[in-house]
Amino acid sequence: MVKKTTLLYGLLAWYGLLWTALAVAPRDRQDWLLENLLALAAVATLVVTYRRFQFSTPSYLLITAFLSLHAVGAHYTYAEVPFGFWLQHGFGLSRNPFDRLVHFAYGLFLAYPLREILVRLAGVKGFWSYYLPLSGMLAQSGFFEIVEALVAQIVSPELGAAYLGTQGDEWDAQKDMLAAGSGALLCMMAVMVAPTQSGKTA
Repeated sequence: MVKKTTLLYGLLAWYGLLWTALAVAPRDRQDWLLENLLALAAVATLVVTYRRFQFSTPSYLLITAFLSLHAVGAHYTYAEVPFGFWLQHGFGLSRNPFDRLVHFAYGLFLAYPLREILVRLAGVKGFWSYYLPLSGMLAQSGFFEIVEALVAQIVSPELGAAYLGTQGDEWDAQKDMLAAGSGALLCMMAVMVAPTQSGKTA
């Protein structure tokens, strides 16, 4: 328990330092604020509910990895992340793919924690313990696409394109959901072939 607690403090410190560093002179301050609303709400929820429900160490590592990627995207705006431009030019892509990578990471990194909730709190077993996390991540991805659109319209309509990161692609939302679903599918396939590890929660 001591080692796990120390690790969690370390992860929280890492994210706090990274978030603070990336809060300095973001590419677009208003877009940065919008991008961080849900991320900070997620971190606050994890902290507040820690005593009632503790994820496993792998889950906390995966959650931190995703939040770190999101912090980078929020700093630059997803459409202008330098690493994404490197990928775009290196592979001859038509757009900066960083946002798509983060949506893929959303499914890949967060399907495992979702499965943990379903297994431990709802007693889900067998096939459903693999299918429901995949289905849940697809549902969440679609839900957040709707929330993002509503937030952009209500809070700052003029930032819609920057916040949503469509980059002129009318099918951007659908492709983002496909990326998240693909990541979740890969995660569940990995868990399925390693059943001795998937049941551990610490």
